[in-house]
Amino acid sequence: MDLTLRVWRQAGPKAAGDFKTYHVEDVSRDASFLEMLDQVNEALNAQGEEPIAFDHDCREGICGMCGVMINGTPHGPQRGTATCQLHMRKFSDGDMITVEPWRAAAFPVLRDLVVDRSPFDRIIESGGYITAPTGSAPDANLIPVPKDAVDSAFDAAACIGCGACVAACPNSAANLFTAAKIAHLNLLPQGQAERWNRTVAMVETMEEWFGSCTNHGECETACPQEISIDFIAWMNADYVRAQFKNPSKTGRDNL
Repeated sequence: MDLTLRVWRQAGPKAAGDFKTYHVEDVSRDASFLEMLDQVNEALNAQGEEPIAFDHDCREGICGMCGVMINGTPHGPQRGTATCQLHMRKFSDGDMITVEPWRAAAFPVLRDLVVDRSPFDRIIESGGYITAPTGSAPDANLIPVPKDAVDSAFDAAACIGCGACVAACPNSAANLFTAAKIAHLNLLPQGQAERWNRTVAMVETMEEWFGSCTNHGECETACPQEISIDFIAWMNADYVRAQFKNPSKTGRDNL
């Protein structure tokens, strides 16, 4: 396959950026999108030019490091797929492909396609943990958990924190990410001790950095793990309940 790429190049956070055009030849249809970018960078290195900076790590759709806008769509045209899992057979010979970083005020561009996603870390730091005692694991049968709760918690925990939901949202909201991180703890017995404090802390930290959710649903469509926006409704319900159950907010004992 021969392709034409329009890639966003930006030397640093305060530098002006623009699109550069690159022609790529003999791209394998079985190559991943990141492997295609590797091929472009090999050619740039051979020409003595600065390679394109982009985030990546495991390249197995697990770590959440990769993620770019491909023709205006987070992670590209295939649903339920991270950028590293997208293969070039989804494109046609002669295509022009536009590649951009995530576009959100909370995700400033560091260089080229690399953005700063540290606001996600701040949300996790504010409440994404439990204070269960450490040591050997108890027997599984000692902590009965309903099957539905286990399945829902696992679905929420599948979030890889890539930021596609923020990039896809017209408001740059992080509600799907935050809701998934809250739900996978709030649905389990081990997460009940901090449930109300966790919900308030994570939601209010989120609101410091990101826009408001208006239920466009683009986040669910863009999510490589196809996490349901139902988790946002559950997060909102827990946040309302927390105003009555959270002593730090009401000065009352738990109801």
